[in-house]
Amino acid sequence: MILYVLKRIGAALLTLLLIMTITFYLMNAIPGSPFLTEKSTPQQIELANKKYGLDKPLIVQLKNYILNYLKGDLGVSLKMQEGTDVKKIIFHQGKFELSIKLGLSALLIAIIIGIPLGCIAAYNRGSWLDGFLRVMTTFGVAVPTFVLATLMLVIFAVKLKWLPTISGGLTDSKSLIMPVISMSFYYTCYVAKLMRTSMLDAINQDYIRTARAKGVKTQMIVLKHALRNSLIPVITYLGPVTAGIITGSFVVESTFSIPGLGKYYVQCVMSRDYPVIMATTVVLSALVIAMNLVVDIAYKIVDPRITLTTKEE
Repeated sequence: MILYVLKRIGAALLTLLLIMTITFYLMNAIPGSPFLTEKSTPQQIELANKKYGLDKPLIVQLKNYILNYLKGDLGVSLKMQEGTDVKKIIFHQGKFELSIKLGLSALLIAIIIGIPLGCIAAYNRGSWLDGFLRVMTTFGVAVPTFVLATLMLVIFAVKLKWLPTISGGLTDSKSLIMPVISMSFYYTCYVAKLMRTSMLDAINQDYIRTARAKGVKTQMIVLKHALRNSLIPVITYLGPVTAGIITGSFVVESTFSIPGLGKYYVQCVMSRDYPVIMATTVVLSALVIAMNLVVDIAYKIVDPRITLTTKEE
């Protein structure tokens, strides 16, 4: 187990290095400069490039990025908040906290509602309830997030005036309702569909038929035997999704004017703020890799028969 985790950590570091390299070269493959404006002169752009080390060869710039990251230095913003430490922008200005607050709330709803809905649909397979849930979840997966967010904004904020039009810093429960529902609706429906399919597959296994032959109650079969094995595909899906949803959704944050990391990240891409783009990409990638490792360990908890070892071991 320990050797497996160490190997995964080593692979994670190599993956991060590869992601940094690809992101860096993709950023610099686009023509132009972050300092290019209507009033800027070639001399000013040259001085700015020299000031921030952008005049050096790309391989040297990449090496400097990696060495600085190893020291915990994420650089400074070139455009959005010129001269401000990127670490401060991401972790100390509330952007990351807002995205985490919104993302975890949406993820919690997706798990609490999606898994039971999938179990209910599988348990009542072929009934009107199963049909209704299948239609609803298919609709939820098909409807884009921005459509749902806009509809909720128009109906509940503009027409009915039940909820605030701008959620801002998510300071109260009312400001959370529409953003969280908008972000969680797709994931809730997808988890429910995935859970239903997985549960139906588990119910048809031989050990379930054996339990029924022994007279075990259906509720006990579903909750004790089928549910644990059915959770494995759901856990696989929730791993990388957790990292993505935590970093925020640009659509939801833009619609409800939430100053989170997702919205800020896209703004930085548009303005070519290289250090912020690199740092945010690394943070997101680290979260995805970490959640994949957590998923592998969760497999062992859900099903003790799974071994977390390689063939050589």
